[in-house]
Amino acid sequence: MRNIIPFMTRVPIKGDFEKARNEIWSFPLLAILTSSLPTLILYLNLPLRNLLAVLSLYFIMGLLHLDGLADWADGTMTKGNREKKIKAMKDLNTGIAGVFAVVMVLFIQIYSLQLLPFYALFLAELNSKFAMLLALSIKRPLERGLGAYFMEGMNREQLLLGSLLYFALLVSLITYDLKNVFFIFALLVGAYVIRVSLKNFGGLNGDCIGAVGEITRAGTLLLMAFVWWLI
Repeated sequence: MRNIIPFMTRVPIKGDFEKARNEIWSFPLLAILTSSLPTLILYLNLPLRNLLAVLSLYFIMGLLHLDGLADWADGTMTKGNREKKIKAMKDLNTGIAGVFAVVMVLFIQIYSLQLLPFYALFLAELNSKFAMLLALSIKRPLERGLGAYFMEGMNREQLLLGSLLYFALLVSLITYDLKNVFFIFALLVGAYVIRVSLKNFGGLNGDCIGAVGEITRAGTLLLMAFVWWLI
């Protein structure tokens, strides 16, 4: 896990890039690291805790995946063939679709947290990281890049170990509160983003993987906010 941390977070430790793709299985464990400070903020019920929790999350993770979400949204909302969509996704200028997607993801996370228990962001991050692992397991790279590099290292053993870690972490909180089982269904959000990416671009790149993670996290919190409100 040590080698994957520098490439998925802003935590200042050194890692071996050549070994990082052999640690994809540890994506679910990254959720513990990235959500630790936000969860503490929510637990302590600090003023503006929802906003501070989301800000601290991106302070730890960085904005790479959020930037990928913006590019992905620009590409999917562009009319035309795949070549035009891919070109729009690679454009260095962020369009209105990208801005809208980022704003909505941030708002959904901030406002959903006020209806949820303090550990909700951890579960949303767990779903986010596992959805990214599942996206890499598709192994349909759009181009040569960071996404393709990690897909090349993906195999059945890593997927199995990552899945076992995901369910082990999830089960511990399901036993605490049975309502947490609904978090599993939020993975369908990630599956939908993967499907949209394949339909629009014919494959997945780093921007698509980032979008999967960001939308899955926000979608998980939104779904669970409804569940907690209804039950």
